[in-house]
Amino acid sequence: MDLLFDDAAQAFRDEVRAWLAAHVPARPLPSMDTAAGFEAHRAWEAEMAADAMSVVSWPAEFGGRDEPLLHWLIFEEEYYRSGAPGRVSQNGIFLLAPTLFEHAHPDQLARILPRMARADDIWGQAWSEPEAGSDLASLRSTATPTEGGWLLNGQKTWSSRSSFADKGFGLFRTDPGAAGNTSTPLSINSVSGANPSGRHRGLTYFMFDLRAPGVTVRPIAQLDGEPGFAEIFLEDVFVPDDPADPGASGVIGEVHQGWKVAMSTAANERGLSLRSPGRFLATTDRLLALWRERGDTTPTTAAADHGVVDAWIGARAYELSTYQTVSRLAAGGQLGMESSINKVFWSQWDIAAHETALDLLGADAELDGPWQDGYLFSLSGPIYAGTNEIQRNVIAERLLGLPRGDR
Repeated sequence: MDLLFDDAAQAFRDEVRAWLAAHVPARPLPSMDTAAGFEAHRAWEAEMAADAMSVVSWPAEFGGRDEPLLHWLIFEEEYYRSGAPGRVSQNGIFLLAPTLFEHAHPDQLARILPRMARADDIWGQAWSEPEAGSDLASLRSTATPTEGGWLLNGQKTWSSRSSFADKGFGLFRTDPGAAGNTSTPLSINSVSGANPSGRHRGLTYFMFDLRAPGVTVRPIAQLDGEPGFAEIFLEDVFVPDDPADPGASGVIGEVHQGWKVAMSTAANERGLSLRSPGRFLATTDRLLALWRERGDTTPTTAAADHGVVDAWIGARAYELSTYQTVSRLAAGGQLGMESSINKVFWSQWDIAAHETALDLLGADAELDGPWQDGYLFSLSGPIYAGTNEIQRNVIAERLLGLPRGDR
């Protein structure tokens, strides 16, 4: 791993920094978990796409700039450093798109990715069900064959961005008989996907229109009253799958092999794309500024001082680890089960850094909206993308080779 940036990388950083300085809104956009804020963030994504800044590492034919992954990391650092708006398209560009690049037909890429890059289509992640969260393999939603495609039926819940999104993606059971009888709960990460067993069999990965006949979207209000998630009810929702027109298909990868495809999405979610180091480096910069500010007026505690140091070390370690991952991918490697280590690390780091900020603020913490909001959101980190309890099982069993415990 070379930690020195060449002239091309530095020139790219300078270009991105200048573009962001000229385009980042002077005032924060409304919350993307409101209808008005969602559309304001969609417009921001379109503004980025107009200058090929929304997906810099994608091929130019799909709206990108053909930049290497290293330059994407640089972009992310500058993006978060500038205070730019949150990415309302993140489910699509950071989760679905890498899955499509790995498993989709070329005609599907040409149909889906340019619209995704421009935010013409914003995607909701429709994975969890009322009785299938981390134990995703116990999902009950089905897809049955019909002329020209499939009919989807079932319910998805806690679907991110789906309150206002255009499209959704998720797993459906296409071969109920393949699951067999299993008595042990199977987690979203209990197998790699290469050789699925039990309830992991007979699943297929679908994309579908959230405005199609038979789809009902019911927003879920959070504690702040804003619907950041939604329930999705599907009743005979048609999804095309014509072998003569693979580009129009709503199926990603092979039928009945959806678990393998889903593990591709999960690996990217935990290991690289969803939580880039730039996000945490920017949080660390804010934490250091707060520490200096509070120290000018009130002596800080040793615990808070140590928390600030730990946050800086952790953010830097995560940055270097991610650069190493990108170097490995550039050399032809793949994301592996070690992505579970990443997920546990960044989710726990995020909570600790925000707790340190609240400690520094003391009684003023209740009045500080940004740090309070960040802290409350950080608490969800150990839950989404596969709970940390499950990730620790994966690390123990799949990486360390420890025996499987009784359950």
